[in-house]
Amino acid sequence: MEDKLVTLAIRTYSRAQMIKSVLEENGIDTVIHSLNLEQPGMSVGVRVRINQNDLPRALKIVEEMESAWEEKKDETSVNHVLIPIDFTDQIPKLIDFGFHFADILAAEVVFFYAYFSPAFTISINNDVSTYSISDSELLRRIIATANHEMEVLGNNIKKRIADGTLPNIPYSFELKEGVPEDQILDYCKKQNPALVVMGTRGKKIDNELIGSVTAEVMEACVSPVFAVPSQMQIQTPEDVHRVAFLTNFDQKDLIAIDRTISLFNSGNFEIYFIHASEKNEAWDEVMLGGIKAYFANHYPNLTTHYALLGNTYTPEIIEEYMKGKGINVLAFNSRRRRLLSRLFNPGLAYKMVLYSDIPLFVTHI
Repeated sequence: MEDKLVTLAIRTYSRAQMIKSVLEENGIDTVIHSLNLEQPGMSVGVRVRINQNDLPRALKIVEEMESAWEEKKDETSVNHVLIPIDFTDQIPKLIDFGFHFADILAAEVVFFYAYFSPAFTISINNDVSTYSISDSELLRRIIATANHEMEVLGNNIKKRIADGTLPNIPYSFELKEGVPEDQILDYCKKQNPALVVMGTRGKKIDNELIGSVTAEVMEACVSPVFAVPSQMQIQTPEDVHRVAFLTNFDQKDLIAIDRTISLFNSGNFEIYFIHASEKNEAWDEVMLGGIKAYFANHYPNLTTHYALLGNTYTPEIIEEYMKGKGINVLAFNSRRRRLLSRLFNPGLAYKMVLYSDIPLFVTHI
């Protein structure tokens, strides 16, 4: 009887070809299947599949290969978690989650502070005059204040590492002048951090839309983003036990779900696969069941659920479902959007940042 094929890994096409070559040199038959069935040549990832009986030996070989690849990385391209800060009282939560994820990802931590120096405007006898402190004096004050705040933050982190409440992970600070969202996006484009951990005010406060910097970054960033609302219920990474993933049955969702599980699965963990549609299509339930079965097969210790919300994705419906199920984190894959599109038709990430007090994990695959 022919052995059952199982998926060993989901990788880029070039990386999958290298894995296939090494496995076959070791006598393990390997098949590569494209995730993009409509345009295989443009696939964002492919499945590396092998016979189930070869799985233990293949896992060991791939682990050794990828460890060697990691060691060969250019030293100037250090894997890191980026934490944009503005020196608010929300920083302790960002530190907890940022260092926790950096520990999982074997990464360093980079704190990023962007300052903006606008001109000051005053009114004299109904005549509006614009003036500013000299550029050098203004910059001196801003940089001096930022450096002081960073020194205080650094001393606090050292104490927490010393007393064991934070993992002993290298960290550094970046200071840039400019509009925060622009500087963060530019940094991510050039440095490609493994993850961005940002704070947000969450729901509307005094009828003002708060948290737009985080929303802008989530809509356009090349790196995955984890948003930490100031009023969220969970206090530490160890409190994350239930994650909901919104899926549209896109092939790219498989990679995004795999990233989500790898980042949040710490043992006592459940994932809810959610799909929303205006029509109750029987095929939707079949697809959801297939996703649930796929990941249950590849993560046998993982508890999985699925649900059809029976409507389009709106913050109110999603929030109601998550509160009813006790969801700790909402995850989904989102396409990066151009500026005009974000201005006139805000995406789900933008809406949820401004509406929800539940943390968000957004990937762009």
